[in-house]
Amino acid sequence: MSITGHIVVFVVLWWLVLFTLLPVGVKTPEEAGEEREPGTPASAPVKPRIAFKMLLTTAIAAALWLLYWLVVTYKLISLGG
Repeated sequence: MSITGHIVVFVVLWWLVLFTLLPVGVKTPEEAGEEREPGTPASAPVKPRIAFKMLLTTAIAAALWLLYWLVVTYKLISLGG
């Protein structure tokens, strides 16, 4: 597989992991015991911790990509005869 293909796989994995991690640990103002800012939706998170989630996403996506690379490089899974 070309370098472009590997980059595409990493980017797809990264976005999948990010969207999986986004709701983890999110608290609304009501759950956190705080008053809601006027004009914000009731479901808006108090501290979304986006930077931490992006770093964690990168680490998890890199580990998943490494696993993918090992499987492809060493042909650990055979899908055909």
